[in-house]
Amino acid sequence: MLVHPETVVATSAPGSGDVRTQDLHEALTARRQELETEYAEAVAEMTLAGVVDAGDDVADLGTKAFNREQEFALALSIRERLDQVDRALDRLASGRYGTCETCSQEIPVARLAAFPAVTLCVACKSVSERR
Repeated sequence: MLVHPETVVATSAPGSGDVRTQDLHEALTARRQELETEYAEAVAEMTLAGVVDAGDDVADLGTKAFNREQEFALALSIRERLDQVDRALDRLASGRYGTCETCSQEIPVARLAAFPAVTLCVACKSVSERR
């Protein structure tokens, strides 16, 4: 999802009630709906993949277990991205969108345009990834 940089408005002060662009809210909401659909599909596939057949041998059972684990990891990843979008929508509604959750510095507009659900600046994100 890409939002045009000229439509992304960073906050000047937390809770200042600045008017946000409708484009950003719509983009985040659309992304949330896409992720909800992906998550529902992943969970549905996960429940169908685990069915044990009476004729399964050890190799079949191992393959099914591996596939189940892969699908579980995919569903978990989608759920994490969905949570990120929810947090971004909450921050947008509360007037804290565009500021880093860790250091409270302003997140560059280009970063917000590339990934609107981002909640950390580049410096804080790189520190968290090193841990």
